[in-house]
Amino acid sequence: MIGASGGIGGAMLSHLQNAGFARVVGLSRPNLDITVEAKVKTAATEIAASGLELRLIFCATGLLQDGTQQPEKSWRELDSDRLARSFANNAIGPALLLKHFLPLLPRQGKAVFAALSARVGSIGDNQLGGWYGYRAAKAALNQLIRTAAIELARRQPDAICVALHPGTVATRLSQPFAKQGLAVRQPATAAADLLAVIDGLTAAQSGGFFDHHGASIPW
Repeated sequence: MIGASGGIGGAMLSHLQNAGFARVVGLSRPNLDITVEAKVKTAATEIAASGLELRLIFCATGLLQDGTQQPEKSWRELDSDRLARSFANNAIGPALLLKHFLPLLPRQGKAVFAALSARVGSIGDNQLGGWYGYRAAKAALNQLIRTAAIELARRQPDAICVALHPGTVATRLSQPFAKQGLAVRQPATAAADLLAVIDGLTAAQSGGFFDHHGASIPW
């Protein structure tokens, strides 16, 4: 469980600990900063050395807003440093996880790498505009997941690599943008839904982009 200190990540960790897995490992900052490849490599090396059989790797990291950065409402607000930071956290970091953790998945039997994406990363579903950096970085993540799934199928045909949209969840990431009347769910509910989707996935669905109901989202 990567991003275990976040709202969804923490809820996922709790659910996994009660789901019958032999062992559940939660990783998060400061021990694992996914934007620093050396730390990602070290974490993967340590897990490989432990002899754990990895059946689920879940990346629940992401950056939409914080004290120094907010989603852009217009192209007038585009800034190279903020765009780079969004890509580093939402696309490049998960790409480094793909690089170092996918080779650890077993050669046989179902194993899943799942990363939290967002519906706003869908190009086909974009009807409102705005949120340039976050939208673009999540679209990049979706492409990375899709591409990695193709390569993964050649090496480990039973393995699955997918992007998942959790819906609007009451976390620090999305709370400032939860409009009145919008269906906002608790992290525990979101985690249970996502785990149900993962449980129902087959290798034929690897490389897909799914919402918390298991429905496909357009690219």
